[in-house]
Amino acid sequence: MDFFTLALPALSDAAGLILQPVVLGYLVMGVVMGLCIGVFPGLGGIAGLSLLLPFMFGMEPVLGLALMIGMVAVVPTSDTFASVLMGIPGSSASQATVLDGFPMAKRGEAARALSAAFASSLFGGLVGATFLTLFILVARPIVLEFRTPELLMITVFGLSMVGILAGRVALKGIAAAGLGMMIGTIGEGDSAGELRMATYDMPYLVDGLKLVIVGLGIFAIPEIVALLRQDRSISDRSPLGGGWAQGVSDWFRNIWLSVRCSIIGVVVGVIPGLGGSVVDWIAYGHSVQTTRDKSKFGSGEIRGVIGPESSNNAKEGGGLVPTLLFGIPGSGSMAIFIGAIALLGSGNIEVGPSMLKNNLDITYAIVWLLALANVVGTLICIAASGGIARLTTIPFALLAPFLFMIISFAAFQSGQDIMDLVALFAIGFLGIMMRRFDWSRPAFLIGFVLSNPAETYANQAVQIAQSRFRKGFEDGIDYIFSPIVIVLIIITVLSVVVGLRQAKTIMAEGAVESGTKRAPMIFLLVVLAYLILAFVNASMIPDYAAADRVFPRFVGGVTILCALILLVQMMLRDETHALFADREASDAKLNAYGLWSTLAWFAALLILTSLLGFILALAIFLFAFIRRRAGKSLGFAAAYTAAGIAFMCGMAALLNRDFPAGLLQSYVDLPWPLT
Repeated sequence: MDFFTLALPALSDAAGLILQPVVLGYLVMGVVMGLCIGVFPGLGGIAGLSLLLPFMFGMEPVLGLALMIGMVAVVPTSDTFASVLMGIPGSSASQATVLDGFPMAKRGEAARALSAAFASSLFGGLVGATFLTLFILVARPIVLEFRTPELLMITVFGLSMVGILAGRVALKGIAAAGLGMMIGTIGEGDSAGELRMATYDMPYLVDGLKLVIVGLGIFAIPEIVALLRQDRSISDRSPLGGGWAQGVSDWFRNIWLSVRCSIIGVVVGVIPGLGGSVVDWIAYGHSVQTTRDKSKFGSGEIRGVIGPESSNNAKEGGGLVPTLLFGIPGSGSMAIFIGAIALLGSGNIEVGPSMLKNNLDITYAIVWLLALANVVGTLICIAASGGIARLTTIPFALLAPFLFMIISFAAFQSGQDIMDLVALFAIGFLGIMMRRFDWSRPAFLIGFVLSNPAETYANQAVQIAQSRFRKGFEDGIDYIFSPIVIVLIIITVLSVVVGLRQAKTIMAEGAVESGTKRAPMIFLLVVLAYLILAFVNASMIPDYAAADRVFPRFVGGVTILCALILLVQMMLRDETHALFADREASDAKLNAYGLWSTLAWFAALLILTSLLGFILALAIFLFAFIRRRAGKSLGFAAAYTAAGIAFMCGMAALLNRDFPAGLLQSYVDLPWPLT
């Protein structure tokens, strides 16, 4: 009955919202941006959405959603280019595609592999959108019954999955999520407004760290630095060869494999924390198990492309289920998505039960946009494959300064403070270290995003429960242990047990070789020192604001315990154990430049910005980088610098934004954009 009274009108209203030229234009723009982001290995949807965050403030909700959904939906499709053409996963969701896609490209069948992947991705994306539509319809009455205890329990469930299923060493995943939550508590407390790890002498930290800065720092900067250190183009081959029609035919012949793997993608996507780092391997394993002749896998078997590509697009629809229904991000990109939705329009749209109750048309608009974005993205991928393939042959030394310029501008727009760039650099360095030592960055980001709602739900649940217990013991127990809460507790316990068994087979940051004991232990000790400092800081909050110290002390205590156990294990284990994963050991032959010399370029940009302002600093940085680091001529460096400055000024003028000012601007009155 609800289908006719609620769902059909909402679906009709949603179709009317998105079937407008301007909305479709924003969708195509998002798809194109997603294509460009997906080509660069490692950047993915998280970095792309982080770049969009500053521009979401006050944007018309449907336009902002079209832009974001267009980007999110197409990244799992476009990251196939890097996987097939260069043998490096475009993202964690395309690791398995490399095994058979790259061998096909090496024998001249890149077009066949890409077309089979695009057809599979399109089908998987449509399956995910269909599932999301049906699930919202069925689950809406149940979700509307969720109160504070239920929302708190679903948050705990999400965090437990993120922590346990984040990597080969389960404690690392839990510690990463806990570290993200502790950094998320920086600033004023949720209940009484007491400061935690902040001071009014440094006002910047009073409001905490911004999501855009954390997202860009944790994901985008480490990947840019890693590619820049290798000092090569993304790919060394652009010819795709023939076989476009054959690839589509291959998919059609294996359509039932695509159906099964799409369902796998949806199911895995629903579980918070699993997402792309797992789903492609599960789908790949299923492809191998259901094929009679297994000997071709790993050397160019088309089923090894169809299976993973069907699942990793379908997971986006599944990942939107916990995101839209409960406000629990199903993946790192969904964590950014939640933050972005809160910025749209007048800021009154909030994911979770309230969205299903008050904005059902917006909810279904997301579903329509997801389906459309998959169709548009696939068509553009096929049409633009030749050009995109040539784009991957550009030396990354020419792309890195442009990307870092955009990231710096986006980070500054979050708070309009020079400290935004300092925080970006600091979080970026943390992201580099987490990537190096195989600490789950998605777990960290989701912990950061869930920190505030988890504390809010916990405080509210305690306050309401106390008042209920004053009325009567049974009344309080009924409030805390509702049937939904009991079911969620059982599911959480079961998922943790299963997760602990499966954790050893899951790789948070891909395959990382073990190195020496020293570097991983030093990083762990630094993390432990911060956690202890944050715990002590929270313990010093006075009694009249006791509620503001409960959450950080609890999270900090659990995370410190995990870190101490890790430390003891490191002392007892030998250097071959996964505890000592160190990417520097496996990438030593690939890296042409050292970490510190690479970071020095970006540190110089930060220092120059504080002295001369962003535009003057950027001009010096771009010219010096292209001339010295990229080895180009004076004329090329000057033209590149001029184009970069013109692009930045155009963006700022279009969005009515300013640039960071430096010490120079406090003494000299300069015209825009040098102000």
